[in-house]
Amino acid sequence: MDQIIIYILILMAVLTVGGYIYNKNLAFDRYLLSRANQSEPLQLLKGSGWHSQASYHGYYTAWLVGFVSLILFVGGLYFRNGSQAYDLTWLALMLVTGASIVFFLNRMIKPDFAARTWVERFIHACLIVLSVIAVLTTFGIVLSLLFESLRFFSKVPFLDFLFGLQWSPQMALRADQAGQSGSFGAVPIFAGTFLIMLVAMAIAGPVGLMIAIYLSEYASATTRKYVKPLIEILAGIPTVVYGFFALLTVGPTIRSFAESMGFAVPTQSALAAGVVMGVMIIPLISSLSDDVINAVPQSLRDGSYALGATKSETMKQVVFKGALPGIIGAFLLAVSRAIGETMIVVMAAGRAANLTGNPFEAVTTVTVQIVALLTGDQEFDSPKTLAAFALGLVLFVITLILNMIALSVVRRYRERYD
Repeated sequence: MDQIIIYILILMAVLTVGGYIYNKNLAFDRYLLSRANQSEPLQLLKGSGWHSQASYHGYYTAWLVGFVSLILFVGGLYFRNGSQAYDLTWLALMLVTGASIVFFLNRMIKPDFAARTWVERFIHACLIVLSVIAVLTTFGIVLSLLFESLRFFSKVPFLDFLFGLQWSPQMALRADQAGQSGSFGAVPIFAGTFLIMLVAMAIAGPVGLMIAIYLSEYASATTRKYVKPLIEILAGIPTVVYGFFALLTVGPTIRSFAESMGFAVPTQSALAAGVVMGVMIIPLISSLSDDVINAVPQSLRDGSYALGATKSETMKQVVFKGALPGIIGAFLLAVSRAIGETMIVVMAAGRAANLTGNPFEAVTTVTVQIVALLTGDQEFDSPKTLAAFALGLVLFVITLILNMIALSVVRRYRERYD
């Protein structure tokens, strides 16, 4: 980064912060001067005759100076020609403009000036802009996936991709070059994805739910205070660490156990990836389920106890049924998390596109193939590379459907308590 850009960024920060402090203090001094002969507390209260507190005058100055300075900075970068005279003029213009705004706003610091209203309007506008950016970003992602996927389906039939049983994306780039046939049947990839997801949910589902029930209904306050943070630490471990753990510990352990039973099992398998992924998802299910169970009103528990039910009966017949929609939503969100995982599967399950239901064999997933197809020097006109976008589109649709189902289940079956 050029030194002049660094200087301009520092100048922008100084003008913004300095303008806030200067006009805030000036507004407060003028307020004190106007109240010098009165006995009320020296505070900018609603009924004190001033519309806005001194801090709002500072905020108004800060956002106006920052906004104008940002426009000048972006415009200066766009028209910059690299000459020293231009850079000095750019720096001087930034300084003069920022200082002029600060001193111009001095004249507007009056009791009837609605600085607070302008600041709130600015914050409201920023929130709208950020929301629009988030929505447009989502549309941009969907359109980019859809456009590239249509290019892929113009070269590979949609039904062959969706229902084909062989995945071998390697193709010969020239007529005289040896290469594979280029089969793009995605069924083995989806089968591997759902196999690992099922293994992970078989581990994380019962364990996470039982942890949530224990912490919310049976554990003491002291136990809950220490156990819940320890469990949630699992959510902060990087997935690459889970991948190393699966590759170096879980995979060899499963292979050694299978060999002792007389079976030949590779180190990389769907079972190894699924077990470690399940451990990673446990905090997600336990935390969400715990919050949902705690949201069930205590009056329902008390009523059940008053009718003679035990704690376990109350949990099964009252609390669990009341929290069931939220628990289902937590499970579906965990399924989406498992389907989208990449690093653990790359390191623990391998890249072999095997169409199998045996968890002891190596499989691959959608995310792993996307990484493999887009890694290295690739031609974006070839079906091999475009296949990654088709896989991404299908994965996006599957995840979207799961999230929509989770939301619909929660909204449809949610019990509202008075």
